[in-house]
Amino acid sequence: MIIDSRLADAWTRLPDYLGSHVLVSITALAIGLGISLPLAILSVRRPVLRGVLLTIASVVQTIPGLALLALFYPLLLALAALTQKLFGASFSALGFLPSVLALALYSMLPVLRNTVTGLNAIDPRLREAARLFGAGPFQRMRDIEVPLAMPVIMAGIRTSAVWVIGTATLSTPIGQTSLGNYIFAGLQTQNWVFVAFGCVAAAALALLVDQLLALMENGAESHSRARVAAGGLGLVLVALAALLPGHAITRNTYIVGAKPFTEQYVLAALVQQRLEAAGLPSARRDGLGSAVIFNALAAGDIDVYVDYSGTIWTNEMHRTDTPPREVVLRDVADWLQQTKGVTMLGVLGFENAYALAMPREKADSLGISSIADLAGHAAQLAIAGDYEFFERPEWKALQSAYGLKFRQQRTMQSDFMYQAAANGDVDIVSAYSSDGRIAKYDLKVLADPMHAIPPYDAILLIAPKRANDDTLAATLKPLAGAIDVATMREANLRASTSGETPGAVARWLASEIEKRH
Repeated sequence: MIIDSRLADAWTRLPDYLGSHVLVSITALAIGLGISLPLAILSVRRPVLRGVLLTIASVVQTIPGLALLALFYPLLLALAALTQKLFGASFSALGFLPSVLALALYSMLPVLRNTVTGLNAIDPRLREAARLFGAGPFQRMRDIEVPLAMPVIMAGIRTSAVWVIGTATLSTPIGQTSLGNYIFAGLQTQNWVFVAFGCVAAAALALLVDQLLALMENGAESHSRARVAAGGLGLVLVALAALLPGHAITRNTYIVGAKPFTEQYVLAALVQQRLEAAGLPSARRDGLGSAVIFNALAAGDIDVYVDYSGTIWTNEMHRTDTPPREVVLRDVADWLQQTKGVTMLGVLGFENAYALAMPREKADSLGISSIADLAGHAAQLAIAGDYEFFERPEWKALQSAYGLKFRQQRTMQSDFMYQAAANGDVDIVSAYSSDGRIAKYDLKVLADPMHAIPPYDAILLIAPKRANDDTLAATLKPLAGAIDVATMREANLRASTSGETPGAVARWLASEIEKRH
């Protein structure tokens, strides 16, 4: 039954995910081909230009796909701010545009290389014969050289298409909906049905496109216009089949953001369900990093999400002091409003702070109950943190306050850290105080006597463009103070270990909130 419900949930998301994936892939591939084909043809007789183009394209190819996608977001965000300042008009730097630009660059190398190789492999005597018959350079290229090189060129286009479709799954962290949403969400919630579904869907799409392009390649090689036309028609039908269902869905108005961990998926689903119940159409942008999601909210690319007071305090305000909770919340709310125009709608009622935790049995055997006690043993122990932790100000504050220096420092997906500690693969983990797996794996949360880590109350943030949206505020205001830490721990445990989807857990959480009110 659990697998059935997960499959059903995966199928309901397929039109949106697949349509968005196809759209961004087609656009990127079209731009890549539109740039690389003319440049390759132009550089065939120009060795210096050819060398420069291939070198640049090769260097781009060495950049990891996720890094290339992520790099475009801050660049476009700065450009959007500049255009707003100079011309009074801006554009969305989240999702589609950075994904398309990065993927277009990624698509160019195989097309450039194969086009140059194919054109250079043509027998020079054919060019000379065409010249003697009066054909000019452009005519020779159009009527003789490109048609003869087309099978090799098509092979490069096939490689490029497969690369783009595969790499597009990595666009989820910068806000572009894709088949990667299945994979990122599935990894964070240990929903392996989602992970498998996303991988199979992306692979099937890539193989289908590759086979249709292979049909066109075969047609070009055998001079069969029917095969070329059949392959082209197949690609059009695939694109229409993927895109039309998405366009049939009501256009989403409210965009709910979520960071890439279980609690965020549950809370985003809870917010979305409340919006839908109030008749407000909505969509989700899951798996966004802390900096990306905050900038997206401030820029109006998303409308609402749950953040944490300590994250704003350290990452955005760059504060290193740790005053009482009431002071932090007041100063965070004032800073958000005055500097970003962001509204802090309320505090949900629980705290999800970073904390260092270790297996209780090991902690007791070493006499460790606080981070101060840990400092004396750190040199013999290994610590694991999530993707962000070791680059965050909180880690630097802990190191400064307690002089922590561990034998080994490992970065891994947050869901795997707890199991790694339970298995003895690491000794310490950067846990989250509202995570139910602390109890499940019998981990001991170490006290922070020097208060190096600030409070981390969950807070509901609203974008500047929604500041006067009374309907939105009235819909979400009842969540303020409605979730205690014990309930959130139970929700997180359900989402990460019971096989329930974040949406199902969100409905359970909503029922618990109703019982308390």
